Amino acid sequence: MTKLITDPNLPEPDDFYQELTDLHRDLSMEQSAEINAKLILLLCNHIGDQAVLSEAMQIAKKTTAVH
Repeated sequence: MTKLITDPNLPEPDDFYQELTDLHRDLSMEQSAEINAKLILLLCNHIGDQAVLSEAMQIAKKTTAVH
């Protein structure tokens, strides 16, 4: 049984996307990567469920094209 919510679940997705892109505006690639890493770790800590996090990692890897 899947625990990870993969269907759209943000009440205002456009607002979230705007805030996320604004967060990265005017940053170097290194700064952007650092912010992404910090954001991922903060959200993982908030979720706090290893099974959900493992499922998310598996889905992310499976759906990422490797060149």
